[in-house]
Amino acid sequence: MPTPSRTSNRGPAAAPENRRAILDAARRVFADRGYHAPLSAIAQSAGVGQGVLYRHFPSRLDLAFAVFEEHLAELEAIAALPDDDAFLRLWSRVVELTVEESAFVEMFLDARRTLPETDIGERLPASVAATLPRAQAAGLVNARLTVADVILVQRMVYGVVATSLDAGQAKESVHRALALLRPLLGPE
Repeated sequence: MPTPSRTSNRGPAAAPENRRAILDAARRVFADRGYHAPLSAIAQSAGVGQGVLYRHFPSRLDLAFAVFEEHLAELEAIAALPDDDAFLRLWSRVVELTVEESAFVEMFLDARRTLPETDIGERLPASVAATLPRAQAAGLVNARLTVADVILVQRMVYGVVATSLDAGQAKESVHRALALLRPLLGPE
């Protein structure tokens, strides 16, 4: 009778695969259960032990930075577009990310509280600042709108998401809230 095959410990050779599996699992778990989901759930979903997770990401914030770096890079790429409507595209994506992955916002909040020296809290405002004046000059948004106003509205969107009972209600409520604000935010 053949002996069952054992999977061998591949050690360092498995590190890139493990890292990718952890990041994929963290994205799913954060989206489903929020930023404060147990890290053990992420390790289990990735098919690795907690020690492997902590070897790659010593803290929740380290893991969240790695997960959401792709989002920040995407937002910065949108902001780098020379189009007048880049702000509208950026804003649309920020709202989508806030609705779909509220953990993205929770990570920013945690970073601001625990790592005040990090620049992560400045990356989104910088992207808004790079795009907003062009949209205003093109008459696409209210000329009096400031970067601080945009960030405040994004925080309001997060508040709607955080207090919604389910994802469907969150999306519907966000669209309704933004429709109420459209006369204030849109072109004059």
